Amino acid sequence: MTATVTASDADVRSDAAASLNVKLKVHPVILAGGSGTRLWPMSREQYPKQLIGLLGEDSLLQSTTRRLDTLDAGHPLAEQLIVVANEEHRFTTAEQLRKSGKASRLILEPVGRDTAPALTAAALTIAAEDSDGIMVVMPADHAVVDVDAFHAAVAAGVQYARDGHIVTMGIVPTHAETGYGYIRLGTPISRAGLAEGVNSHESDADDAGTQQPGTAHRLDRFVEKPHLELAQRYIESKEYWWNSGIFIMRASTWLVAIRHFQPAIFDACAEAHANGQADGDFFRLQRAAFSASPSNSIDYAVMEQLGNDPSVATGVVVPLRAGWSDVGSWDAIWQILPKDGANNVGRGNVMFEGSGSTFAHSEGRLIACVGTHDLVVVETADAVLVADKSRVQDVKKIVGRIRADGGALAANHRKVHRPWGHYDSVDSGERFQVKRIVVNPGARLSLQMHHHRAEHWIVVRGTALVTRGEERLILSENESAYIPLGTTHRLENPGKMPLEIIEVQSGSYLGEDDIVRFDDKYGRQ
Repeated sequence: MTATVTASDADVRSDAAASLNVKLKVHPVILAGGSGTRLWPMSREQYPKQLIGLLGEDSLLQSTTRRLDTLDAGHPLAEQLIVVANEEHRFTTAEQLRKSGKASRLILEPVGRDTAPALTAAALTIAAEDSDGIMVVMPADHAVVDVDAFHAAVAAGVQYARDGHIVTMGIVPTHAETGYGYIRLGTPISRAGLAEGVNSHESDADDAGTQQPGTAHRLDRFVEKPHLELAQRYIESKEYWWNSGIFIMRASTWLVAIRHFQPAIFDACAEAHANGQADGDFFRLQRAAFSASPSNSIDYAVMEQLGNDPSVATGVVVPLRAGWSDVGSWDAIWQILPKDGANNVGRGNVMFEGSGSTFAHSEGRLIACVGTHDLVVVETADAVLVADKSRVQDVKKIVGRIRADGGALAANHRKVHRPWGHYDSVDSGERFQVKRIVVNPGARLSLQMHHHRAEHWIVVRGTALVTRGEERLILSENESAYIPLGTTHRLENPGKMPLEIIEVQSGSYLGEDDIVRFDDKYGRQ
């Protein structure tokens, strides 16, 4: 599917006026390409924060998919979500969307190019069928406490977007925060004032921090994350709100704007979309074309430019007071979650004794916090983080050092998810590795071979169908099979319950790249 965008800027404004009485569809668009390095060791490159249940049983992605349920913005919701995700996360993302019960189109980015190209790919997909569709664009890794207030703000934003404006949601700040970007507000406006090209002062500019949902401002500019003193000045001025990264606009409006301000991004994305391929539940953007796109954010590619050239569209900031958080650091999670009488937050196997304002998260082992104050302690199977709560933004520096040293801990957990199930590397040493492998009912691994290792499989639970060369074996609990080095083999679960095996690898090299695949139902090479 390809959307050809040839309308002039004047055409877009004319179309907007003509469609005021038309019930345009609202299309939720979820951008799920983040990495979440500040939430290491739980968030990692191959399993980033949007896929993790940081605040509850649901992952942040699953919570985001439900956020527009029951929205009443005067327009029907589209039947499908549009989700833009990294190709490497496709199977886990698709599985989580399936479990959330949401019909979706999953657009795969072959490489990361920031949010502007991702949104352009989504807009092209929507415009192919509904060029006037209104997109509500949400990052997959944010949290919203008050969904009703969120709906009210979105409904207000939809009305401005219907008129052809590009809306960003501004968070009315509660304190000086150095981890967020900021939006500088322009003059207060109304929809009538925008339509007439004049300002309608619904309230004084000095009251920007106390306006009701629905009151909006012209967008002045975006500013980078400030140091503490500057953030405090922003709050005192009442001229700045936090940048939520949530945007609302018509697909046609965005495509005209991105082509006008960033033609290289538009051209690359249009070619990548036109030459993309449907692959089961996925739509794969063409790699070479998408890789040629400049990397840029929505903020800087378009929103920042609107103030300099309002001929394309007006940038509008609508306030959002809904308990929003970008869940960008462990400190942010501590702020969101319920606390005990001493302001401690404990998740998992955690005990506090004489502690205050401490966040502790255990994935398994007991964390005993004695006399701790303003600390973050996070335990996973293969790493432990201990950080001063005021320094949690620097966790990404640790991740950078791990990556620079070639360490796998920046990319993978000990437990690694695969489209057929998962495996957990429980032990390793010189010339051996032990894994616990769980294969979902009806799933199978690829037909493969290893050059440098042999494998021993012991069935702990369930039934295994094993291909070993020309043989096909059925193994039940407590039975085993040996796979010699260089032998073609496959593991399948023909049963209706998960198959659990213990795999012992032995050989001169045990890396995951020592796999030659001959046949794979998931299309992996």
